[in-house]
Amino acid sequence: MSGGEPTRLVDEVTAGPSGAMTREGVILTGTLTVATTELPAKRAQVTLREAGSSEWHTLAGSPFPVPPEGIGALHTIVVAAIGAGSRPSG
Repeated sequence: MSGGEPTRLVDEVTAGPSGAMTREGVILTGTLTVATTELPAKRAQVTLREAGSSEWHTLAGSPFPVPPEGIGALHTIVVAAIGAGSRPSG
C-alpha cells in the first residue's frame, strides 16, 4: 500500500454450489459483488454482498495475506474460489 487511497478491486461472480461463507456465519448465494481492499502489512480484507443488497459481509477467513504477485492475484484467487464454491486458502 503506497500513500493515498488503498487499492480496492471489485468484481461480480455467481457463487458456486456451496455459496460463500461470511465471518458472521451467513452463507451468501447467487450473484455476489466481491471487493478486495488492501490493508497495511501485506494483508487484504475481502467483503461481499448479494445482488440487490446494500449490506456488505466479510468473507470467512479474511483478512488474507497478499501473495508476492500482489493484490490482483489474491482477488483473482478469491473470485475463482467463490465461483467454484470453495474457500480461498490463506
